Amino acid sequence: MRATIREFFCDWRAVSAVEFAITAPVLIGILIPTTDLGLAFAKKTQLHNAAQAGAQYALANGWDSTGIKNAVMNATKVSPITLTPAPQQTCGCPTSSGITIAQCGSVCPDLSDAGTYVTVSAQTVYNPVFPYPIMGSALTLSASTMIRIK
Repeated sequence: MRATIREFFCDWRAVSAVEFAITAPVLIGILIPTTDLGLAFAKKTQLHNAAQAGAQYALANGWDSTGIKNAVMNATKVSPITLTPAPQQTCGCPTSSGITIAQCGSVCPDLSDAGTYVTVSAQTVYNPVFPYPIMGSALTLSASTMIRIK
């Protein structure tokens, strides 16, 4: 009887199958959220590129709200995209902390003319493969870009 128990504990056959059975669920548990996170980052990057396409349109063609919206929508296959708030045109003076709103045509403190800026903001919803307690069932992704056109 003692020899049988000793043989049982010294038998190494199928040890790798048991190790695989233990580690496979852990690896899958890591792989799925990592893939999901990668898909979310890819969608966020596409959204950011679409917002930049709208800003580049404004730089090349001047202020045209409809043209900017069309440039954003046509720049990516991500759907649906909402532009909230709608593309905005503002005038301002550059400072070390950002853009200070100023009247168009006015002179800035550094004696330069106030510039015309366009802000393009885009949003979309990302639905993860599995709902996570931290994020919920949907995550709103947003991207915004500002460019000086004059």
